[in-house]
Amino acid sequence: MDVPFLNLKTQYKQIENEVLPMLTEAMSNAAFIGGPQVTGLEKEFAEFCETKYCVAVNSGTDALRFALIAAGIGQGDEVITVPNTFIATTEAISQAGAKPVFVDILPDTYNINPGLIEAKINKKTRAILPVHLYGQPADMDAILKIAKMHNLIVIEDACQAHGALYKGKKAGSMGLAGCFSFYPGKNLGAFGEGGAVVTQDEKLAKQMSMLRDHGQEQKYYHAVEGYNGRLDAIQAGVLRIKLKRLKAWNDARRKNVAIYNELLSKINGITTPVEAKGMESVYHIYLILVDDRDGLQKHLAGKGIGTGLHYPVPLHLQKAYANMGFKEGDFPVSEKVAKRLLSLPMFAELTKEQIEYVCESIKEFF
Repeated sequence: MDVPFLNLKTQYKQIENEVLPMLTEAMSNAAFIGGPQVTGLEKEFAEFCETKYCVAVNSGTDALRFALIAAGIGQGDEVITVPNTFIATTEAISQAGAKPVFVDILPDTYNINPGLIEAKINKKTRAILPVHLYGQPADMDAILKIAKMHNLIVIEDACQAHGALYKGKKAGSMGLAGCFSFYPGKNLGAFGEGGAVVTQDEKLAKQMSMLRDHGQEQKYYHAVEGYNGRLDAIQAGVLRIKLKRLKAWNDARRKNVAIYNELLSKINGITTPVEAKGMESVYHIYLILVDDRDGLQKHLAGKGIGTGLHYPVPLHLQKAYANMGFKEGDFPVSEKVAKRLLSLPMFAELTKEQIEYVCESIKEFF
């Protein structure tokens, strides 16, 4: 049996009869940038996230960068985040002109450890950027409390957490802004690049709307220097079609996780995901920890099972950040997790039989 790590072809078949007419209409009307598809997505995604505003942009990286810049983060500022995330998190900080400051993670949820944040706060610190990694929100109560005490901004990296809940609140709705990626493999994915920022703050939304469109308040009138960070209308149309199904797809992922957890709990040597109290993860990634990660990955590949590594080298040990002077041992929890992590197949259309085959293959390896 072949079990792909991700199967977007099956997902497409569910929506093909809606996507093709949308594409035909867009082509016929030559409606490619902005317009009703983009404004429609912004309205619907804001409602989904339980926020007042949504600004659709070209990527999750743009979402993070524009949110930071619009919030006034810039040269000489420091932003606290984690080393176990995709580099887009820290690229956005650096490209806004600020410096990323790393805090280690919790050993069970792999999200930022709030107990370590205050030690990294100084007079240059302007913001905390928690990452809702793999689809589970970080401990926002603790983070927001620290931010309030120190007069800091909180911007949520919710790029993997579309629809996740923290004590009943939607991921992305609790900080000053929440940033999402619509990369094709995400729980809500476009047919190319895409992203969005949600916020309750009207002024911030207006600033980000200008930043994504060359700083224009209206055509050819530029209030600031901006970027070309607009979302294509066709991508917005695809996302609107998918958004209607997102809750059902997330629910299907959670059902798949329950099957995985039950079957893998019978195998010694594997750590399965922990869902913290009050959280409802959407499991963008289903991650296990195992000592012989490379051996297991090779074994599963031989069985026709796709896997992934999210993320095998923490950012503080990446060549791109060698100038920051970090060394192995500086963030021990992130490093330990990085050496043992393995992402198993996870998508809404995954069948029980496929999950049983994956788990049986893992059992065979041990």
